[in-house]
Amino acid sequence: MSKINVSVIQTDIVWEDPEANLKNISRLVLSEPGTDLFVLPEMFNTGFTNNTRDFAETTDGNTIGKIKELSRISGSAICGSLILRDDEKCYNSFVFVRPDGKITAYNKRHLFKYGGEAEMFSKGEERVIVEYMGWRILLLVCYDLRFPVWSRNNDDYDFAVYVANWPSSRRNIHDILVKARAIENLSYVIACNRVGEDGKGLLYSGGSCIVDYKGETIVAAKDNEPDLIKAELDMSLLKDYKKNFPAHMDRDSFVIL
Repeated sequence: MSKINVSVIQTDIVWEDPEANLKNISRLVLSEPGTDLFVLPEMFNTGFTNNTRDFAETTDGNTIGKIKELSRISGSAICGSLILRDDEKCYNSFVFVRPDGKITAYNKRHLFKYGGEAEMFSKGEERVIVEYMGWRILLLVCYDLRFPVWSRNNDDYDFAVYVANWPSSRRNIHDILVKARAIENLSYVIACNRVGEDGKGLLYSGGSCIVDYKGETIVAAKDNEPDLIKAELDMSLLKDYKKNFPAHMDRDSFVIL
């Protein structure tokens, strides 16, 4: 059965400085050969800024170009979110970049109105699942974690990835919901959050982790400091568990309108 080696990069993010952040990411990615997939935090190149005028890019822009090159050199897929624009609209967009240069993007569905995100960004409408190395991967961003319907596993994904800038003041909620999403969906869950202080004075304590389909932590990052954690996910273990405990067969059916 298929296995995949995942590395989660929990890092401080230099406020509104894409070049500094890309340099740090490149160093970390190249230090971990043998990784199949690297996961970066939400808005990994700028921090959670609403300054879309200066930092919105396109898929042909500098950040994606450098991530594509880094993916090609390392032979690893790399994913995380940044600000992308499409015509007059800006999105908090989770991009999944493969070593062959192919890009898949998910535009964040649930915008954090409390933090002003909904005033600066457009809402995504499409749920996105990436297929890579025999795995089906659901892409999600930060506030999406609070909404179980959007994360619902309809036997269409094997693990979910949540990338975030989730403040330390609400850290306990983050940790509980990560495990809840894994348990209720019978899937692995990968959570990547940042650490440090952003340009708005918000503090981040991390909480990055890889959790299995029983809600048990496989590996967790250190609190309040940059860290890189990694784990090998095993498809055979996931399928055996679902076969022996087929709770997914009793789920209710519904349609997202």
